[in-house]
Amino acid sequence: MSDAAKSIVSEWLEEFDLPDLVEREAVHPPLEGLKDILAIVGPRRAGKTFYFFQLIRELIASGVGKEDILFVDFEDYRLPDLGHDPVDALLTAHHQLAGRAPKFLFFDEVQQLQGWSRIMRTLHNRRSFRIVISGSNSKLLSREVATELRGRCIELAMFPFSFREYLRLRGIAVSPKILHGTARGKILGAFDDYLRGGGFPDVAAGTSALRKRQLLQSYFQTTYYRDILERYDVRAKETLESLMRHAVDQAGDLFSISAFTATLKTRGIEASKRTIANYLGYLEDAFFVILSEKFARSQRQRTANPVKCYLFDTGFKQLAVNFSENRGKLLENLVAIELRRRGHEFFYFRDGGECDFVIVDGGRPRTAIQVCWEFHEGNRKRELEGIRQASKGLGIKDRFFLTYNHSDPVGDIPSIPVWRWLLQEEETAPS
Repeated sequence: MSDAAKSIVSEWLEEFDLPDLVEREAVHPPLEGLKDILAIVGPRRAGKTFYFFQLIRELIASGVGKEDILFVDFEDYRLPDLGHDPVDALLTAHHQLAGRAPKFLFFDEVQQLQGWSRIMRTLHNRRSFRIVISGSNSKLLSREVATELRGRCIELAMFPFSFREYLRLRGIAVSPKILHGTARGKILGAFDDYLRGGGFPDVAAGTSALRKRQLLQSYFQTTYYRDILERYDVRAKETLESLMRHAVDQAGDLFSISAFTATLKTRGIEASKRTIANYLGYLEDAFFVILSEKFARSQRQRTANPVKCYLFDTGFKQLAVNFSENRGKLLENLVAIELRRRGHEFFYFRDGGECDFVIVDGGRPRTAIQVCWEFHEGNRKRELEGIRQASKGLGIKDRFFLTYNHSDPVGDIPSIPVWRWLLQEEETAPS
């Protein structure tokens, strides 16, 4: 048996203490009856490894022994010493040290394992293990997991903290009293911080604004260099950086590839529309942006129009050049993140008036949502017309406004503060 394999497994079984963590609310299938490989995907630093530890805690709490579980971080420096078949070496070491083979396999950074997909398929075919994996964006994209594992996997997206999880980190318990009483000021204060700083766990736990900005800047640079530049062998570095900076500066605005290409040209940067489209796709694959198309009945009509480009975490907005806070756009961006977290397909509506979000279910428009920081004489009519035109034109009955802290109906349309909506289970209109 490999000494390195024995050392890795021994440390896990005898020395590794599961860390304290903020419980995440991502819904996963029961692990004890898991038939397919569970793949945890999402942006870097969103907490995928700590979610592994949460799942392991749940198993142990349910009566599963630690000796029935094998956790391996494939970025461990000792992995090259395991020989040509490292997984077999680890399983052998586990059997010898624990007295039996593990039932549950947790493989972190699995892309570091040469031929990882073939090995996972082989393990899955044995029907002896419940397998959970995660990987880095720079080597293992969500769409590649599905391709490589050929229908053998279930994907679970791990986002930065939701607002409920953020409150849990801050030690704020959500209750009817705090939602409806004067104590809700504590919720609003936390929401202001969450809206500006975002939900990346280390950023949310940061002790200073400078530290938070430094972390976000490091995530930006890692996405640029490792997840895109190196992964796709991008040569037009200035074009890519310009696109990322534009996404940060203009988050929530319409993005036209033609207009952006023309802007680059005025700065002496030559780039084709196809190149910009490809780079935008890279940013989406790397969990840096969320794209929303204009609602249309045909895909051709959708792709012929500009997209709305949102940041995957509102904290990145702090990296904008000459940052001046557009609170309405920041609020809209946060809603886009939450809709994606909840697994909804959504579009924007624009036909005379504009409505920020149209949720589509089974190909049919179901809900219209208009986001507005606050209402005043200058915007009330425009915001009302946009959501009314969307609901009338698409035959939508479920419609509502999301605001910073306005809860009275606007005309005949309900409104609800975003912070309260974030704490609800679903996106239905308030009763």
